Amino acid sequence: MQVDLSKIQIREIGPNEIGILTTYRMAYLTEMQGERSEEYQSKLKEELTNYFIAALSENRIFAYLAEQEGEILSFGAMVLKKIPGDFNQSMYLEGDILNMYTVPFARRKGISALILQELLNEARHRGISKVSLHTSKDGEKLYRKFGFSEPVYPVLELCL
Repeated sequence: MQVDLSKIQIREIGPNEIGILTTYRMAYLTEMQGERSEEYQSKLKEELTNYFIAALSENRIFAYLAEQEGEILSFGAMVLKKIPGDFNQSMYLEGDILNMYTVPFARRKGISALILQELLNEARHRGISKVSLHTSKDGEKLYRKFGFSEPVYPVLELCL
């Protein structure tokens, strides 16, 4: 299929399309972390499906896909977190972008930028005050074009 940006349609993924969320999360993980046993993949697929069902029903995640002529080319989601407030505001909403993924033949054609723009538009609409993500080296250029930068405060992590 020849990718034609003028024919790309962006739409939100609904609760009856959990399989799309799970399928593209699995594709992303396989590409980033390598193959796993069939047994492990089956268990993970079930757990991801359960997570996405709960998260969508509780309005803790939203996701968009890009398609052309019914074929899904790209996907991105945002997980929402409520953060306790401070003296400026009683509560904050923050978003974490979850596995932006474009099928290999459609990469480097601007489709991820369309998905990212839609995610950020929805984040603004929902009153999200900060969006963060983890990126691959390949994706870093795109996110920097949109204004993503290193945190103002140091970020420390401890993997348990």
